[in-house]
Amino acid sequence: MRSGARAAIIVGAVSAMLVGVTGCGGGEDSSTSGARNTRDGGADEAPAAKQVKTGPLSADEVRTASGDFLAAWAAGDTAKAAGLTDDKKAAAAALAAYRKDAHIAKVALKPVPGGGSGASVPFSVAAEIGYGKLRAPLAYRSALTVVRDKTTGEAVVDWKPSVLHPRLGAGDRLRTGPADAPPIKAVDRDGKELRAAEHPALKGVLAGLRERYGKKAGGTAGIETWIARGKGAKGANGKALPDETLKVLSKGTPGTLKTTIDAGLQKAAERAVNRRSKAAVVAIKPSTGEILAVANSPAEGFNLALQGSLAPGSTMKVISSALLIDKGLASYGKAHPCPKYSSYGGWKFQNDKKFEIRGGTFTQSFARSCNTAFISQAAELADDDLTKEARDVFGIGLNWQTGVATFDGAVPVQKDAPKAASLIGQGGVRMNPLNMASVAATVRSGTFRQPYFVSPKLDGRPIAKAARSLKPATAKQLRDLMKVTATSGTAAQAMAGIGGDAGAKTGSAEVDGQEKPNGWFTAYRGDLAAAAVVPASGHGGDTAGPIVAAVLRAG
Repeated sequence: MRSGARAAIIVGAVSAMLVGVTGCGGGEDSSTSGARNTRDGGADEAPAAKQVKTGPLSADEVRTASGDFLAAWAAGDTAKAAGLTDDKKAAAAALAAYRKDAHIAKVALKPVPGGGSGASVPFSVAAEIGYGKLRAPLAYRSALTVVRDKTTGEAVVDWKPSVLHPRLGAGDRLRTGPADAPPIKAVDRDGKELRAAEHPALKGVLAGLRERYGKKAGGTAGIETWIARGKGAKGANGKALPDETLKVLSKGTPGTLKTTIDAGLQKAAERAVNRRSKAAVVAIKPSTGEILAVANSPAEGFNLALQGSLAPGSTMKVISSALLIDKGLASYGKAHPCPKYSSYGGWKFQNDKKFEIRGGTFTQSFARSCNTAFISQAAELADDDLTKEARDVFGIGLNWQTGVATFDGAVPVQKDAPKAASLIGQGGVRMNPLNMASVAATVRSGTFRQPYFVSPKLDGRPIAKAARSLKPATAKQLRDLMKVTATSGTAAQAMAGIGGDAGAKTGSAEVDGQEKPNGWFTAYRGDLAAAAVVPASGHGGDTAGPIVAAVLRAG
């Protein structure tokens, strides 16, 4: 099902004075350059075998092959244009769909002077979409590559869907018609309209909400030109690619959709992440699970805040501490080892700068983020203990129905060294700011409440529920541990001046081949919880901490 509103409306800017090879069906044939070699001979001579040309393409061959192809395409001569490629069948189908399914009535094509090199030929496209009585321009740039046909030796266009449009991949097609989902007027929790122009970080969220709730919101669909993604189409990040709007011919009538977003807090979250070239933050209301703000820097592109899958580093120690407390292996104020090193499963683990706490307590180990205090307990745990604690108490890995696509965390069952590494947020553990904000919210409220953007009452969708709440004694100890960390531990600098009922945990996740670790921070104050990540930035208290603190202060 295609999205009624894509992450962005993409229209390449091309001069209105664009001229070139133009056509709208039919047209004169273009002559083929080059001379054929002939040989004279008597009737009794055997015909010479045709020689297949090889070797690099000449500039004339590139110019002629690309020019003939563009001329045939512009003229609407699908058969001829396809015949000038190295995949006639695929090219013919795509070129026909360009006219029929995308309703491209006219198209002008022109090579970009000096824009290419070798066999590459960039060109500009100035098309006109015609759907019923609606007319709209569609301008963009694309490129083609000329190759030598392996069988004939002729210069032909190397056919790829991206020749038609640079954002087309295998199996994708251009389409024009009624949108699957009507537009929406998304409003925040207080009824204030949320516009992507004012909140760029919400553009993807608003598109996802339109896809799911456009019809339920009561609007009427408009007419659009879009990229219909092929089955299984994925982006560079491995995530499924949504359909993408290229042009809106008629907007339709939007329906109003109430969300859980707080417009003021959203602005604060966007300002906070924009201080970094790459960062993400999510804020949640612990008592309900309502998502109050979500922001990414950069705002365009992959939604790291909701769909990221990164090792959370020491912020994972919140869940690990809950497990150790539940198992009677640690408790607030109780003596607990924090040596420089601790080995398990053949790996030797150490603390940051190899520090140790002699004769210390579990409280000190948590506040200073001692790795070995957790690694030393791995031998006392079953391989699936951490997985069960994360899932059954914190809801990690359950199927969250937030209203848009999310990654809901992963704490796989592991053994040996990876099992120990998982206790400190490495190994196979994967999270994003949405997940870690939920972890802090669960500690604050004592019960996992699945985060969401739209009330489940609107569509009756099932909300994920954890098997059990935190044990009251465990919840109290976790809150005490996070409070000490916020006032005198690794989170103290970022949380300075944030009073009241507050707690925090820092994290730094090492990544192979990355000079600096990913910085993490999760915290709460009153009925507001937030988490942030700043990739490849260093210690979480210094990098992600100020982002979370800014959001907490704004709330």
